[in-house]
Amino acid sequence: MAHMQPDALRKCSDPPPGPPPGLPVRKVFRSDPEAAGKVRRFVREQLAKEEPALTCEQVDNLCLIASELATNAIRYGTEPGDSFAVVVLPTPDEVRIEVWDPVRRLPRLRNDSDERARGRGLHIVDRLAARWNATERPFGKAVWAEVAR
Repeated sequence: MAHMQPDALRKCSDPPPGPPPGLPVRKVFRSDPEAAGKVRRFVREQLAKEEPALTCEQVDNLCLIASELATNAIRYGTEPGDSFAVVVLPTPDEVRIEVWDPVRRLPRLRNDSDERARGRGLHIVDRLAARWNATERPFGKAVWAEVAR
């Protein structure tokens, strides 16, 4: 009978092959309606490699944050045919998700409203992340959020 290590019990999935944990990983996505789901899968695959392992709640929160930031990039930061990038940057103290898009206009947290169908994504990010912000980059911006380990 195999003996399981306590950390192995916390993993949400077995790590896929690829770059070693702890290195930033970037992937470019086409701006289309299916991109948010692809971003969630990419982030989940990268987080499965992390040591020490993240809890399922941390992984779920990071995937939701990445999805919300990607959705904003699709809706407000790209034009048809554009692309955007997602970066997963783990450190010993936190995991940072960045979404880069080609539009310089920085996002802003809007007041909550029951009358708008949109505008809640950054509120979700604000509640789940230890901190978040946006910075200008050459040829666009990066919107990032960090979740503590």
